Amino acid sequence: MDQTYLLLLAIAVLVLLGATAIIRDRIRRESPDAETPESPFAVSTEGMKICPDCGMGNLWTDRNCMSCGAALKG
Repeated sequence: MDQTYLLLLAIAVLVLLGATAIIRDRIRRESPDAETPESPFAVSTEGMKICPDCGMGNLWTDRNCMSCGAALKG
């Protein structure tokens, strides 16, 4: 009798773990954040030009990066 209860308990635990994994996977796939990744730049970079080479923020009026001297877009 004890072995039957242990077997049933083990099966129940495996079913619960499988159901939890399926639910977590479905939530991750249906998440709106999964489709649109966040920008690597902070909100504070608005109005600035980001250097394509080094990632440094520059004033919007600059033509060259103040850090590495690379040409900026726009």
